Amino acid sequence: MTFRLTLALLATTSTIMAATASAQTPAAAQIDASPLTAPWPGPHGGVVPWDRIRPAMFPAAFETAMAACRREIHAIRDKRSAPTFQSIIEPLELSCDTLDRVMAAWGVYTSNLATKEVQALDREWSPKLAAFYDEITLDPLLFQRIKVVYDTRASQKLDPQQLRLVERIYRRYVRSGAALDDAQRAEVTRLNQQLAGAFAEFSRKLLADEETWIVLDDAKQLDGLPDSVKAAMGAAAEERGLPGKWVVVNTRSSVQPYLMYASDRAMREKVWRAFVNRGDNGDANDTKSTIATILKLRQERAKLLGFKNHAWYRMDDTMAETPANAMALMMRVWPAAVARVRQEVADMQAVAGKEGAGITIAPWDYRYYAEKVRKAKYDLDEAEIKPYLELGNILEGAFYAAGRLYGLGFKENTGQIPVFAPDMRTFEVTDRTTGRFIGYFYFDAYARSGKRSGAWATTYRRQQRLGGERTVLASNNNNFVKAASGERTLISLDDANTAFHEFGHAIHSLLQNVTYPGLAGTPRDFVEYPSQVNENWLLTRDVLDRYARNAEGQAMPQALVDKIEQSQTFNQGFDTVEYLASAIVDMKLHDRDAAVTDVAAFERDTLAEIGMPKEIVMRHRLPQFGHLFSSDAYSAGYYSYLWSETMDADTWAAFEDAGNVWDKATADRFRTTLLSTGNETDRKAAYRAFRGRDPDVTALFRRRGFPVE
Repeated sequence: MTFRLTLALLATTSTIMAATASAQTPAAAQIDASPLTAPWPGPHGGVVPWDRIRPAMFPAAFETAMAACRREIHAIRDKRSAPTFQSIIEPLELSCDTLDRVMAAWGVYTSNLATKEVQALDREWSPKLAAFYDEITLDPLLFQRIKVVYDTRASQKLDPQQLRLVERIYRRYVRSGAALDDAQRAEVTRLNQQLAGAFAEFSRKLLADEETWIVLDDAKQLDGLPDSVKAAMGAAAEERGLPGKWVVVNTRSSVQPYLMYASDRAMREKVWRAFVNRGDNGDANDTKSTIATILKLRQERAKLLGFKNHAWYRMDDTMAETPANAMALMMRVWPAAVARVRQEVADMQAVAGKEGAGITIAPWDYRYYAEKVRKAKYDLDEAEIKPYLELGNILEGAFYAAGRLYGLGFKENTGQIPVFAPDMRTFEVTDRTTGRFIGYFYFDAYARSGKRSGAWATTYRRQQRLGGERTVLASNNNNFVKAASGERTLISLDDANTAFHEFGHAIHSLLQNVTYPGLAGTPRDFVEYPSQVNENWLLTRDVLDRYARNAEGQAMPQALVDKIEQSQTFNQGFDTVEYLASAIVDMKLHDRDAAVTDVAAFERDTLAEIGMPKEIVMRHRLPQFGHLFSSDAYSAGYYSYLWSETMDADTWAAFEDAGNVWDKATADRFRTTLLSTGNETDRKAAYRAFRGRDPDVTALFRRRGFPVE
């Protein structure tokens, strides 16, 4: 994976920690770390030995892996020969493999398996790990060796990939603070350690609120809910020792169906308030003071590193390049989205008036009445769609699309590959044309205690050719609500879209074909692009006809497919405003001279300034905005979903222009130009090579049903 990718993993993995520190005990220090630090056993380059790993092994593994990494880095640094690409850069690319393996496993424990034991270890070790990575990246002797290679790159007869790698490594070290003086480097390290602790504290508090639930003990509170949702809520209650009752867990996958279907308005409001107030209850789990600390530390670090503020620091290596460019795109879309919300609210208010509800549409009414409007306008009910969307079938549909477009084959493993949860599934991935093994795909579908909310993709091992071909270990992680025993796990159309989205990340990893791992990762505002493109094939008739089948095995009727297609622009005002408000607030929060100290006032005032409709809240309010405050990963970068979707909509238009959205020539060009190349070339130039021009934002407006400018 290389030391570079270990750094990326540390930056992007959400950490979840305990309320109190847990010092490492002497016994824990003596526990054998070999399952973590030894090369992974098994076929095709090895697989993670989840069946042998225990949380108590990590302290010893961290120590062993850091010591090994330090020795390798120092051996490179201390070579007496003249620094060259072959003597410095290539060994750096191959260094610290043991630490990479440990961190890959640790990222899963902190995100998917965050027991109290794991939380305590994470609280203790995050600052230590941050300090270790700074020890390497801020080593002045190592940086001088890298700088010599950079300064003499023109005379070393490097090929384009090697030249790009040298330039990017040098730029990354400078951006991390390697060119600063001793005192300044020490200050960078202090700030990074404090940030690591603050990220951990935020994540711990948010997880605590997300592991709460609301109990329903009156069947009338279930009125309007589909049977599948009732069954899942009953199963959640059983799991929590509440037989005969129902539970709404304080996570999106549990809350959203209740807000969409439940006719009990008072209970909808209660569920909604619990969800939107995560991290904002003035108690021990309130995150606002932690956020203020993070903002202060980020601002100090950005200025120390020579940037105007944190937004400029984070956007230094992105496609958008500057906060102004990102804001320009967002504010180009915002007015049309707000105008659409006004139309949607008027439609909902009319329905409520006809019913004699005697209400003014409030945020806890939006999803409920939107479904009524959908039914009235398109004769379409989400509950009518859901019986055809069984999770296993949707996954098979994603496999089918990947096979047809890119020639990938998926074969399920049954007990051959260790997993970290009993309901996980794993698949062998091959090239169907040649039979060549590509990697393994892990699917962790269901919500559980200790698993952070949302959906995400992870790669335990990335492809590279340097040092011998490495196969891929890719995973998808979701929080779908598992059906009761013996029942089919039915998901909403939005959930099915999420499944295709996350699988798009897996495809991106599986199709990668680069030599140098340092050219594998892409800019933040490109990362979501391949996954958003993959969403488009969910609603193709080929996928729906084959994989959208009910319990009797009947395919989704064509009349229902037609209604879904006709309603594609429905509720786009809500979807766009909910997301875009979060992205705009994120950028305004970080693109400023002085760090925000009153988080609540800033959120309130900024939303008022941009004209946020009162019927909607941000998709992620600041007190629960894990994208921003569990790490630096998406900070000043939540705009990237819109940036990527602009390319996505324009890319889908290319498939449509080909006359067949399964057009193999277009898929091959998309694969070879954009999906397989990592960051071997500038991503804007790569997009131009694929499309023949820059992306056209009008495709995005058409998709969302907004007036084309």
